[in-house]
Amino acid sequence: MVGFMETNKKTDSFESSLKDLEKIVGELERGESPLETQLKSFEKGIALSRDCLKQLEEVEKRVELLTRDSENKLITTPFTETP
Repeated sequence: MVGFMETNKKTDSFESSLKDLEKIVGELERGESPLETQLKSFEKGIALSRDCLKQLEEVEKRVELLTRDSENKLITTPFTETP
């Protein structure tokens, strides 16, 4: 239950979530755990993956490009995704 609570904390950093996800992937790839344990790890991994994706999407929305105007002054413009 503690592992589930840790996954849902809003304060988990992207790096922390990614590290936990990588650990789970390694454990699953080894395949040494019982099936039920692997299933619980898989579920936690999916939750971590979704959390990482959500954090990346939030950061993407905040990214701004620094450019220079005709007077060589720095200006910011919102990042727009190219198709």
